[in-house]
Amino acid sequence: MARTVSAVCRQRSPALRPRAGLLAVQAALLSLTALPLAGQAQSSPDAPQRIEITGSAIKRIDGETALPVQVITREEIDKAGLTTASEIVARLSASAANLTDGGSMSYGGFRDQTGFNGANLRGLGVSSTLVLLNGRRMANFASPGDASGVDLNSIPAAAIDRVEVLLDGASSLYGSDAIGGVINFITRRDYQGAEVNVSYGDTTEGGGGKRTASLAGGFGDYGRDGFNVFGVVDLQRTNRLNASQRQFITDLKIPERLPDLLSSATFPGNIRLSSDQRDMLIADGYSSNGSTVIDSKTINPAAATGCNPPATLYLPDGIGGVDGCTYDYMRAIELYPQSEKTSVFGRGVLDLGGGHQAFFEASIARASTHYSGTPNRIDADMDVSLVPALAGTSLAGLPAGDENRVITVRTRLAEAGLRTNELVSTAQRYVAGLAGTLADWDYEVGLNHSLDVVSDRDLQGYLNEQMIRDGFADGTLNPFGASDAAGLALYEAAQIRGEVRRSVGMMDSIDARVSRPLMKLEGGDLALALGSEFRRERQRFHQSQALADDVILGETSQGTEADFGHARNVAALFTEVNAPVTKQVEITTALRYEKYQGTGSATSPKLGLKYQPLPELALRASAGKGFRAPSMSDLYRPVTEGTAATLVDPVCMAQDPSNTVTDCSDTWTTYEYSNAKLKPEYSRQFSLGAVMEPSRHLNVSLDYWSIQKSNLISTLGADVILANLDKYGSLVHRDGDDWIDHIDLVKENRGKQRISGLDLEFNLKGLDTGMGTFGLRLNGTWTLSSKQQTGDGDPYVSNLGHFVNDGVVQRWRHTLSLDWEQGPYSATLSNSYLSGYTDQTIVGKPDRRVGAYTLWDLTGAWTVTEAFTVRGGVKNLFDTAPPFSNQAYFFISGYDPSYTDPRGRFVYVGMQYKFK
Repeated sequence: MARTVSAVCRQRSPALRPRAGLLAVQAALLSLTALPLAGQAQSSPDAPQRIEITGSAIKRIDGETALPVQVITREEIDKAGLTTASEIVARLSASAANLTDGGSMSYGGFRDQTGFNGANLRGLGVSSTLVLLNGRRMANFASPGDASGVDLNSIPAAAIDRVEVLLDGASSLYGSDAIGGVINFITRRDYQGAEVNVSYGDTTEGGGGKRTASLAGGFGDYGRDGFNVFGVVDLQRTNRLNASQRQFITDLKIPERLPDLLSSATFPGNIRLSSDQRDMLIADGYSSNGSTVIDSKTINPAAATGCNPPATLYLPDGIGGVDGCTYDYMRAIELYPQSEKTSVFGRGVLDLGGGHQAFFEASIARASTHYSGTPNRIDADMDVSLVPALAGTSLAGLPAGDENRVITVRTRLAEAGLRTNELVSTAQRYVAGLAGTLADWDYEVGLNHSLDVVSDRDLQGYLNEQMIRDGFADGTLNPFGASDAAGLALYEAAQIRGEVRRSVGMMDSIDARVSRPLMKLEGGDLALALGSEFRRERQRFHQSQALADDVILGETSQGTEADFGHARNVAALFTEVNAPVTKQVEITTALRYEKYQGTGSATSPKLGLKYQPLPELALRASAGKGFRAPSMSDLYRPVTEGTAATLVDPVCMAQDPSNTVTDCSDTWTTYEYSNAKLKPEYSRQFSLGAVMEPSRHLNVSLDYWSIQKSNLISTLGADVILANLDKYGSLVHRDGDDWIDHIDLVKENRGKQRISGLDLEFNLKGLDTGMGTFGLRLNGTWTLSSKQQTGDGDPYVSNLGHFVNDGVVQRWRHTLSLDWEQGPYSATLSNSYLSGYTDQTIVGKPDRRVGAYTLWDLTGAWTVTEAFTVRGGVKNLFDTAPPFSNQAYFFISGYDPSYTDPRGRFVYVGMQYKFK
């Protein structure tokens, strides 16, 4: 799907054609420079024009440097039927473990940053991938959490002309958050006319349908009129997809294969016994399943009659155990959310004369996403007299006030409705600047104001906790069956609706940079670039009074003092020197000094070398250092209560031989802590590659890359802590009965991370035959090593081909496309592939393999007239379902939602009409 930079350069103008052999490479720009407009239309059409491409701050004619850049063109985006920035990023072979609507969906109320779509190059983390719009920054997603980065929902997809992906650490040019690489979304330039696009698509099983419409227009020829104004409006709506609409959920046989990873909060409710209560009922010979005397602390009177299928099941091996019931939440959960996305983008440029110009950009994006999860749950205390199934037991004969008369019922509040919330993210960005040439110096200066606002609103199923507890205590609510009119009225009266959290992130910056040739060398001009940037970052967080007072069942309060507002200054200076020593050898050096208020400063150097021994061959290499400053969420986020996935407590298992996995498993409460004393992460990067172009039809590149990070900013997972209690036992807090009360998850600087691999790019094009013109494109990444320490001095743990903690890095990922054109018709058959891997290790389960995931898409277009084009296609042509996985990180069981698409086969048709 992606192509190298030099291939793009050849399409722009014959004057930009590089030396016959070089392909793949990149050139120019720093995060502060917005692929400037200077020189775009001011020189003669026949004169060589110096251009800038992500990866260097120096303009050059041939557009080639020592760093690997992939380019995804508008044509390729249209051919693949991609309509959002997150869909584009998902097809990058170098990306892994992105934050997606599917993955974000499964976080629900259990983890932060629901609604955040984030890019993750190399699997190094969203916080280590820098996303730019026209070469400049955008405000990060405002909601505080573990990931810090740009929400891809804020990118105006319909305005994109191309995407340039720098697959090399770039802290020396762009800043501390570019360790994994840079994704630069570049909008259209000097556009005249108007264009209307509409599309409609739906899945063959129903649910997850999508409608889009966009209007783009521009007027003014910069070269002739001295100005250009361009604007676009993009509208998208996606329908929800429920698990009940997908056959593959049934085919995964989750209750049979993963009964212990489901839920013990059921309807009818499970009774959670104390040790004394269990022993008394065993002495009574009490049976809840109708066949054996109970032997566990979880019982359910409905177990004898099969519980309450299809959602509440009798699964002897399930989390409810042989005496209780198990809730299959995959029967009701949403797999893909309903969303409405609107973006508006405008850009203008004005020739001021004398080689100077003014430019302005404005973008506004709003994404409203509805998340619907399972019904709420509660552990409610009731007197034994309110539990008919225990009326004849010795518990019912205990005197009033005896603590063993209090029965805890873990129940699912199905009658209150599904937990539903709306996440509204609004992003604004305004850029104004000047660019041009002054005294032989190319210059650009820009002002950037960027804002991101996130509003989290509860719509249904979130309840006043005390009202619900009182309702169970006095018998108004029935945890074992249907409630009467009074109970239903109480559920409605207890509903809490409205905004519960509001986060605001702001960034204001000013940047300036100049560059010029200094002297002639044998291979060309010795060139120098100098630049600086100053920005002010701010983040505010507010929670509703009801949330602050911790009265909302199903929401986790961060305490009455959780509201916060923090700001910091970031200042940077950088320089770059490009020296074409000979016609075959070019050396590039870069250096950036960056200082974060309150965190510290660092100097990041970079050295690049390009050697072209033959016209058809170029060799390239680069080495550098980088660092990533902790985000303001890492530093100042208030204590956050969350929930771990279902895990076994080894202490509980060891305490009593009669305890079962059912007795000792739970979705444990977690407290997540920021750390104002965090220091930056540091990195070392190295790359070595070759680019070959044996003919005008074929170019190939192969690059080796290696990245090492130290002083990692990380949080231990609850699974890691419980598996290493000798080392991390102090993070587990227990009550008087030695039952886990909560687990501390603390941000710390700990350990190192190492990852390396090979990037392969193959592009065969323009093959004319009697049946049309064909082309073949391949982008693949073979990861050689990916491993990380959980703490200083700990052994490295590899997540290469093995799901560890929160995800996996597949060994091989690729996108492959076969293009065909003949006259007004064109078609593309494309394949995306991720290799299989070893599943997450689960205590008591044998190791297993997750199958490879491969999807085929068939798309086509008919150019009816010069102005009118019809497009359509089938995505996931063979209706391939996500492979089974027993991962226990996401609150979706049976598969991994971070890289799979549960929608299945998707058929769409679209039309485009151009006005000139």
